[in-house]
Amino acid sequence: MAKVTFDNRNNEFYQSLKISVDKYFSDNKIKKTGDYRLYLKSVILIGTAIAAYSALMLLNVPALPAVLLCALLGFTFACIGFSVMHDANHGSYSTRPLLNDAIGLSANFLGANSYFWKQKHNIIHHTYTNVDGIDDDIAKSPIIRQCETQKWVPAHKIQHLYLVPIYALSSIFWIFIMDFTKYFSRKIYTTEAWKMSLKNKIVFWLTKSGYLTFYIVLPIIKFGFLPWLAGFFIAHAVMGLTLSLVFQLAHVVEITEFENVALDETKHLETAWAEHELRTTANFAMGNKAISWFVGGLNYQIEHHLFPRISHIHYPAISKIVMEKCKEYNLPYNKYDGMWEALASHFRVMKSLGQKPVEMVQVQGKAA
Repeated sequence: MAKVTFDNRNNEFYQSLKISVDKYFSDNKIKKTGDYRLYLKSVILIGTAIAAYSALMLLNVPALPAVLLCALLGFTFACIGFSVMHDANHGSYSTRPLLNDAIGLSANFLGANSYFWKQKHNIIHHTYTNVDGIDDDIAKSPIIRQCETQKWVPAHKIQHLYLVPIYALSSIFWIFIMDFTKYFSRKIYTTEAWKMSLKNKIVFWLTKSGYLTFYIVLPIIKFGFLPWLAGFFIAHAVMGLTLSLVFQLAHVVEITEFENVALDETKHLETAWAEHELRTTANFAMGNKAISWFVGGLNYQIEHHLFPRISHIHYPAISKIVMEKCKEYNLPYNKYDGMWEALASHFRVMKSLGQKPVEMVQVQGKAA
């Protein structure tokens, strides 16, 4: 991986912001981690997932209710990822590291792997947000083109039309391909992965085997292959689509920026890290409490990127501080008032990126 650095010499904005945010917590005598609201949400979401799975496996549920339960299971899994796993693996669920690690393993029970997720998300994505060539969330792909510096192929012309099925398959791809690719290649996109200890390897294989047992083997035994396949696909389609859209609305929209890194040379970004996060990140539907609850505060993505070790339950409060500081230092605070507005922006961006780049058209015109 190329060494990428930020110009943090002028970091007055972030230093001032941290002082104000710290003052908010000290003045109100509250911890930055989760409280009863997060713990209650965890009980509700995990309880709902267990109830839906148990109903499917233990009761003779008719076809239509079974379909709805599979969809509910997929949606609940996504919400557990947003609200429970996400905070825990950032260390913001609790002040107790062991509890964070234990709750963070919920990623494994959703089919993923917390060990790789921490590297991919906490370190690479949060440090190099929207940096093409490093940020795995916008990795180069022949299927979708997410920024202008990525190679264009003819299939991208209609990417805005096939995005939904691609997103619907994303969690299956993540669980069964991406995690194993990271494990055997020891790389996360262009970055060397941490060396896995024997304990981490055992956890990886045990939890992958557990996922295979509970979500594939046992359901096939109970329902047969085709009914299982239908239910499995429905659950993952809802889960993958929910996860993908929420994450994409945070970074791949019209008001966010991207950086490009040549992988064979050192690259220096001319902004401070905090300013880079502001320019590459966007909020949406900040006034909608229901959306905030279900997406684990990830509609306050700016606050999350600036303060990833603060629990999402505090983002609405500190967003006011962040907005004031951005205004004071004449820095952007990217946001969409509603979720549909953000969704429309994302699909417009993807449609635009699917068009043949102007320079390619010009070169072909000259060649003709």
